[in-house]
Amino acid sequence: MSVEPAPDVVRCPWGDDPQMIAYHDREWGRELHGETALFERMSLEAFQSGLSWAVILRKRERFREVFAGFDPPTVAAFGEADVARLLDDAGIVRNRLKIEATISNARTVVALDEPLDDLLWSFAPGPRPAPVTYADVPATTPESVAMAKTLKKRGFRFVGPTTAYALMQATGMVNDHLADCVAREAAGAV
Repeated sequence: MSVEPAPDVVRCPWGDDPQMIAYHDREWGRELHGETALFERMSLEAFQSGLSWAVILRKRERFREVFAGFDPPTVAAFGEADVARLLDDAGIVRNRLKIEATISNARTVVALDEPLDDLLWSFAPGPRPAPVTYADVPATTPESVAMAKTLKKRGFRFVGPTTAYALMQATGMVNDHLADCVAREAAGAV
């Protein structure tokens, strides 16, 4: 059982939305592995592009339902009828390019000659100093640029350098919790 931090603790300035606070405290920056879990995060980060993460977080359960729990082989089998079904679902972000990219990315995951876990984590940078303010947190890094370039070569879509870096943050490849944030230590000293 996790102990909730006191309300006066220091957190990264993510606002006061309870769902965002819970995500920040329990998930963001925590090491994540596994094909399905990483495919889900990659997909949601792509859907988030140009939007607020809060929008995606509010719709995450519906995304999981309509994308078969982000099981890559199942999503890889989606066809035009599924695209039409997804475009009609107001519970998700109805962007044809992002929907088609998610299906295409699932097919790419299934066709990989190495585990998705190994591919993505091969770009995790070494330790670096904790950011003190959000001005210290980059939007991209040489590692995220390299990840995006490699993913594109492999056939992945909608995973540019900024999205790749957001994926790195979300899955604990980097720890961008601010130096005095209560969640930094729990996320690990990456």
